[in-house]
Amino acid sequence: MKYPIFNSFVNKIKSELTKKDIDLKTFRTWDDDRINAKGLEIVINVNDKNNFIDKISINFDWDRFRETVLAQQLNGLGEHPMLQEGNLESVTVSPKIDIELSWIFDQEKIQMMLSESSHPEPLKDARNWMNNLSKKANDLLAEEESMTRWHIEIDGNADHKYISAITLISYFQYSLTDLKSLNEVLRSVRMRIHQLMIKSKIIRQLSESTLKNVA
Repeated sequence: MKYPIFNSFVNKIKSELTKKDIDLKTFRTWDDDRINAKGLEIVINVNDKNNFIDKISINFDWDRFRETVLAQQLNGLGEHPMLQEGNLESVTVSPKIDIELSWIFDQEKIQMMLSESSHPEPLKDARNWMNNLSKKANDLLAEEESMTRWHIEIDGNADHKYISAITLISYFQYSLTDLKSLNEVLRSVRMRIHQLMIKSKIIRQLSESTLKNVA
């Protein structure tokens, strides 16, 4: 299935990230015709030995219904392949793009720092830290249509437990409803990417300061 509008998103995002000299570990699109969905997965290496975040993951979710509605909305896209299929009266969704932004932490660094602290319950400290960081992230993103949560995985046995994964995840939804041309859409995508990168850097700084307060 062809998604020319979403493919334009992908090209714009790759261009913007390349300009910023970002270390891309993963940049790939996926599609699943069974659920009429398409998306973009990005993983960025942080490459900062002084920070507890190892990677940043960004996932963009899209589908044929949003593609169709946006094609109807934008000027000059009358030849869009999905507009040739008919049955447009059944498409009632709003053209919004869903974005999942995740900060993936280096659990070995965190485990080492917490185990070296004077606190007797490092796993409890990790939960308190992520809860505190999540609240600060929600405050930072208060003006966005977003939600932030944290996720910790713990392995081991009754005698010894350790953190195997720790992630902070924010969910965003950006409306494209009022835009009238593909150029306007791409400018909006460019602006959102820039904003996400700024907010991501702030979260990295907050993660370090809040962990030091806990430990």
